[in-house]
Amino acid sequence: MTFEENRRFAARLNAFKLGARNYWPGKNTITTVDLLKRAASAGLSATDLNYPDHFDDVSIKDLKQVLNDTGIMLNGNAMRYYSNPNFKLGAFTHPDKAIRTLAIDETKRGLDSLAELNGKIMTLWMGQDGMDYSFQAEYKVLWNNTIEAMAEVADYIPEIKIGLEYKPNEPRAFSLMPDAATTLLAIKEIGRQNLGVVLDFAHALYADEMPAFAANLIDRHSQILGVHLNDGYGKWDNGLMVGSVHPIQTIELLFELLQLNYNGVIYFDTFPDHSGLDPVSEARTNISTVNKLIDVAKSLLSNEEMAAAIKKQDAPTSMKIVQAALSS
Repeated sequence: MTFEENRRFAARLNAFKLGARNYWPGKNTITTVDLLKRAASAGLSATDLNYPDHFDDVSIKDLKQVLNDTGIMLNGNAMRYYSNPNFKLGAFTHPDKAIRTLAIDETKRGLDSLAELNGKIMTLWMGQDGMDYSFQAEYKVLWNNTIEAMAEVADYIPEIKIGLEYKPNEPRAFSLMPDAATTLLAIKEIGRQNLGVVLDFAHALYADEMPAFAANLIDRHSQILGVHLNDGYGKWDNGLMVGSVHPIQTIELLFELLQLNYNGVIYFDTFPDHSGLDPVSEARTNISTVNKLIDVAKSLLSNEEMAAAIKKQDAPTSMKIVQAALSS
């Protein structure tokens, strides 16, 4: 079953803290349970939980209960090393072996919690692993330490898939894994079957990539374990609503995912916080937009004229077909 047949949408859970005073008047502490219930009210049917952030104020038992009550499926966990100041200089790339071990152990605890919840995917976004200056890093050492750490993490619970989410930079000036190609090189070197890539649309734009081409390369050499949809201007991680800047590229990515038989969750990694938008309204808009764009992509997939235009690299014809599908 493809993502088009079983449409499950998740979103950045912390976005639902926005407007807390009005949404939960008089409530001093907003919990993970509160956020999940608010996310469900937006029509979301899946979630990724940040570890350890989203586990600090709730038990595994209570998480299971709220997921059951709301009908939200747990897609997986996402490690968030930024909550620990020890990892400012890196998690898997930190020069101190004791700190690297701390990061690995934290990741294993995240995997333990995921296994208890019957989740399937752990996302690793290693934003703090990289460099800011020339002559700051021993590149071979940083790379080797990361490969060794990721192999150890992948081997810990082999039944759980490990998705590497690349991003060119931020918070570090240069990320160790900034793009699809570098990430695929790492996966090949690590050599574990449960490794794959989480493709973030805005990160791909930011990396000066064509998102659909990145998806094709990932599928060719590894596996797509997650898709984050959002949008931006390609200068940094804007986290705008889906299709708000690059609707054609978004359709092409969905078109490619259909061809690749991607069957995972679509996750809205967007930031209503930046403009003070209502997160429920923003999520509903993303759902509506993506449902429309999936239908467009599906119609293009069965369009023989489109197939012929792509085969001939006839861009004027393919653009006419896309525009007609959008307006129908």
